[in-house]
Amino acid sequence: MYVDEPLWPLPTEATWDFAEAFCPESDAIVEARQRADELGVTAVSPAAGAALRMLAAMTHAKAIVEIGTGTGVTALWMLQGLRADGQLTSIDVEGEHHRIAREVLATADVPQGRVRLISGRPAEILPRLQDGAYDVVLLNVEPAALNPMLDASLRLLRAGGIFAVSNIFGNNKVGDPAQRDPATVARRLFAHRVADEPRLIPALLASGDGLLVGVHH
Repeated sequence: MYVDEPLWPLPTEATWDFAEAFCPESDAIVEARQRADELGVTAVSPAAGAALRMLAAMTHAKAIVEIGTGTGVTALWMLQGLRADGQLTSIDVEGEHHRIAREVLATADVPQGRVRLISGRPAEILPRLQDGAYDVVLLNVEPAALNPMLDASLRLLRAGGIFAVSNIFGNNKVGDPAQRDPATVARRLFAHRVADEPRLIPALLASGDGLLVGVHH
Protein backbone atom coordinates (compact mmCIF):
# COMPACT_ATOMS: atom_id res chain seq x y z
CA MET A 1 0.00 0.00 0.00
CA TYR A 2 1.39 3.41 -0.97
CA VAL A 3 0.78 6.38 1.29
CA ASP A 4 1.69 10.02 0.74
CA GLU A 5 2.25 10.69 4.42
CA PRO A 6 4.17 8.64 7.03
CA LEU A 7 2.06 6.43 9.25
CA TRP A 8 3.49 8.07 12.38
CA PRO A 9 4.70 11.60 13.19
CA LEU A 10 8.31 12.25 12.24
CA PRO A 11 10.41 13.95 14.94
CA THR A 12 10.91 17.67 14.55
CA GLU A 13 14.12 19.50 15.43
CA ALA A 14 12.46 20.60 18.68
CA THR A 15 11.66 16.97 19.51
CA TRP A 16 15.26 15.91 18.91
CA ASP A 17 16.51 18.78 21.07
CA PHE A 18 14.10 17.78 23.84
CA ALA A 19 15.25 14.15 23.70
CA GLU A 20 18.94 15.06 23.78
CA ALA A 21 18.48 17.39 26.75
CA PHE A 22 16.19 14.99 28.65
CA CYS A 23 18.99 13.36 30.66
CA PRO A 24 21.60 15.99 31.62
CA GLU A 25 25.25 15.00 31.48
CA SER A 26 27.60 15.10 34.46
CA ASP A 27 30.50 17.54 34.49
CA ALA A 28 32.88 14.63 33.86
CA ILE A 29 30.98 13.53 30.74
CA VAL A 30 30.92 17.11 29.46
CA GLU A 31 34.69 17.25 29.94
CA ALA A 32 35.15 13.89 28.17
CA ARG A 33 33.02 15.15 25.29
CA GLN A 34 35.10 18.32 24.99
CA ARG A 35 38.31 16.28 24.96
CA ALA A 36 36.83 14.04 22.26
CA ASP A 37 36.02 17.08 20.14
CA GLU A 38 39.59 18.34 20.53
CA LEU A 39 40.95 14.98 19.33
CA GLY A 40 38.42 14.60 16.52
CA VAL A 41 36.97 11.48 18.18
CA THR A 42 33.29 10.72 17.62
CA ALA A 43 31.35 10.50 20.87
CA VAL A 44 27.78 9.29 21.41
CA SER A 45 25.11 11.93 21.99
CA PRO A 46 23.57 12.47 25.45
CA ALA A 47 20.41 10.57 24.42
CA ALA A 48 22.44 7.60 23.18
CA GLY A 49 24.54 7.66 26.34
CA ALA A 50 21.40 7.65 28.47
CA ALA A 51 20.07 4.69 26.47
CA LEU A 52 23.29 2.75 27.13
CA ARG A 53 23.05 3.56 30.84
CA MET A 54 19.48 2.26 30.88
CA LEU A 55 20.42 -0.95 29.05
CA ALA A 56 23.22 -1.60 31.53
CA ALA A 57 20.84 -1.05 34.44
CA MET A 58 18.13 -3.24 32.87
CA THR A 59 20.51 -6.19 32.66
CA HIS A 60 21.78 -5.57 36.21
CA ALA A 61 25.17 -5.49 34.52
CA LYS A 62 28.16 -6.62 36.55
CA ALA A 63 30.57 -6.97 33.61
CA ILE A 64 30.70 -4.75 30.52
CA VAL A 65 33.12 -4.73 27.59
CA GLU A 66 33.47 -1.79 25.26
CA ILE A 67 35.71 -1.82 22.22
CA GLY A 68 36.77 1.72 21.49
CA THR A 69 37.30 3.79 24.62
CA GLY A 70 37.57 7.18 22.98
CA THR A 71 37.90 9.73 25.77
CA GLY A 72 35.55 7.91 28.13
CA VAL A 73 32.11 9.30 27.23
CA THR A 74 30.38 5.93 26.88
CA ALA A 75 32.28 4.47 29.83
CA LEU A 76 31.06 7.25 32.13
CA TRP A 77 27.47 6.81 30.95
CA MET A 78 27.47 3.03 31.38
CA LEU A 79 29.18 3.18 34.75
CA GLN A 80 26.03 4.87 36.05
CA GLY A 81 24.06 1.73 35.16
CA LEU A 82 26.71 -0.77 36.28
CA ARG A 83 26.27 -2.59 39.59
CA ALA A 84 28.30 -1.28 42.51
CA ASP A 85 30.39 -4.48 42.48
CA GLY A 86 30.79 -4.47 38.70
CA GLN A 87 33.65 -3.70 36.33
CA LEU A 88 33.83 -2.16 32.87
CA THR A 89 36.59 -3.37 30.56
CA SER A 90 37.47 -0.88 27.84
CA ILE A 91 39.77 -1.74 24.93
CA ASP A 92 41.44 0.77 22.61
CA VAL A 93 44.39 0.60 20.27
CA GLU A 94 45.21 4.29 20.83
CA GLY A 95 47.28 4.91 23.94
CA GLU A 96 46.46 8.62 23.86
CA HIS A 97 42.76 7.81 24.19
CA HIS A 98 43.44 5.83 27.35
CA ARG A 99 45.64 8.57 28.79
CA ILE A 100 42.83 11.09 28.47
CA ALA A 101 40.18 8.60 29.62
CA ARG A 102 42.21 7.97 32.80
CA GLU A 103 42.31 11.70 33.49
CA VAL A 104 38.57 12.02 32.96
CA LEU A 105 37.79 9.00 35.14
CA ALA A 106 39.99 10.40 37.90
CA THR A 107 38.16 13.72 37.69
CA ALA A 108 34.89 11.80 38.08
CA ASP A 109 36.26 10.03 41.20
CA VAL A 110 35.68 6.60 39.65
CA PRO A 111 37.08 4.05 42.15
CA GLN A 112 40.22 2.21 41.13
CA GLY A 113 39.36 -1.22 39.74
CA ARG A 114 35.91 -0.13 38.56
CA VAL A 115 37.30 0.34 35.03
CA ARG A 116 39.94 -1.84 33.42
CA LEU A 117 41.62 -0.14 30.46
CA ILE A 118 43.41 -2.50 28.06
CA SER A 119 45.55 -1.05 25.28
CA GLY A 120 45.95 -3.12 22.13
CA ARG A 121 44.25 -4.59 19.10
CA PRO A 122 40.78 -6.00 19.89
CA ALA A 123 41.41 -9.01 17.65
CA GLU A 124 44.26 -10.02 19.96
CA ILE A 125 42.57 -9.12 23.26
CA LEU A 126 38.99 -10.41 22.85
CA PRO A 127 40.03 -14.11 22.61
CA ARG A 128 41.57 -13.77 26.09
CA LEU A 129 38.26 -12.72 27.67
CA GLN A 130 35.95 -15.33 29.19
CA ASP A 131 33.11 -16.76 27.12
CA GLY A 132 29.59 -15.90 28.27
CA ALA A 133 30.86 -13.74 31.13
CA TYR A 134 29.62 -10.29 30.08
CA ASP A 135 26.28 -8.53 30.35
CA VAL A 136 26.89 -5.82 27.75
CA VAL A 137 29.28 -5.59 24.80
CA LEU A 138 29.50 -2.20 23.07
CA LEU A 139 31.31 -1.52 19.80
CA ASN A 140 32.63 2.02 19.26
CA VAL A 141 34.68 1.12 16.19
CA GLU A 142 35.29 2.06 12.58
CA PRO A 143 32.80 0.54 10.09
CA ALA A 144 35.37 -1.81 8.55
CA ALA A 145 35.93 -3.41 11.97
CA LEU A 146 32.27 -4.22 12.67
CA ASN A 147 31.84 -7.50 10.78
CA PRO A 148 34.89 -9.27 12.26
CA MET A 149 33.76 -8.41 15.79
CA LEU A 150 30.20 -9.74 15.77
CA ASP A 151 30.98 -13.39 16.47
CA ALA A 152 33.61 -12.48 19.07
CA SER A 153 31.13 -10.14 20.80
CA LEU A 154 28.38 -12.76 20.93
CA ARG A 155 30.83 -15.31 22.30
CA LEU A 156 31.49 -13.01 25.25
CA LEU A 157 27.82 -12.31 26.03
CA ARG A 158 25.72 -14.33 28.44
CA ALA A 159 22.18 -15.28 27.45
CA GLY A 160 20.05 -12.18 27.88
CA GLY A 161 23.07 -9.89 27.48
CA ILE A 162 23.04 -6.77 25.32
CA PHE A 163 25.03 -6.25 22.13
CA ALA A 164 25.27 -2.59 21.05
CA VAL A 165 26.90 -0.54 18.30
CA SER A 166 27.22 3.23 18.55
CA ASN A 167 26.82 5.81 15.75
CA ILE A 168 25.40 3.26 13.32
CA PHE A 169 23.69 5.97 11.21
CA GLY A 170 27.11 7.28 10.13
CA ASN A 171 26.28 10.97 10.30
CA ASN A 172 22.76 10.30 8.99
CA LYS A 173 23.97 8.63 5.78
CA VAL A 174 22.93 5.01 6.35
CA GLY A 175 19.23 5.61 5.76
CA ASP A 176 19.86 7.29 2.39
CA PRO A 177 20.26 4.65 -0.37
CA ALA A 178 22.05 7.20 -2.53
CA GLN A 179 24.98 7.28 -0.10
CA ARG A 180 27.39 4.61 -1.31
CA ASP A 181 30.74 5.49 0.24
CA PRO A 182 32.55 2.48 1.78
CA ALA A 183 31.96 3.46 5.42
CA THR A 184 28.23 4.00 4.90
CA VAL A 185 27.83 0.76 2.94
CA ALA A 186 29.70 -1.15 5.68
CA ARG A 187 27.41 0.25 8.38
CA ARG A 188 24.28 -0.45 6.34
CA LEU A 189 25.26 -4.03 5.56
CA PHE A 190 26.21 -4.66 9.18
CA ALA A 191 22.87 -3.34 10.42
CA HIS A 192 21.12 -5.78 8.07
CA ARG A 193 23.37 -8.58 9.26
CA VAL A 194 22.39 -7.90 12.87
CA ALA A 195 18.72 -7.74 11.89
CA ASP A 196 19.06 -11.23 10.37
CA GLU A 197 21.27 -12.69 13.13
CA PRO A 198 19.33 -15.61 14.72
CA ARG A 199 21.23 -15.24 18.01
CA LEU A 200 19.94 -11.70 18.54
CA ILE A 201 16.61 -9.96 19.10
CA PRO A 202 17.50 -6.65 17.44
CA ALA A 203 16.31 -3.05 17.48
CA LEU A 204 17.56 0.15 15.90
CA LEU A 205 17.24 3.12 18.26
CA ALA A 206 17.11 6.59 16.74
CA SER A 207 19.09 8.18 19.58
CA GLY A 208 21.84 10.57 18.56
CA ASP A 209 23.55 9.13 15.48
CA GLY A 210 21.86 5.77 15.95
CA LEU A 211 22.25 2.93 18.41
CA LEU A 212 22.03 -0.63 17.06
CA VAL A 213 21.17 -3.08 19.83
CA GLY A 214 20.23 -6.71 20.27
CA VAL A 215 19.49 -9.12 23.10
CA HIS A 216 21.55 -12.32 22.94
CA HIS A 217 19.45 -15.48 23.25
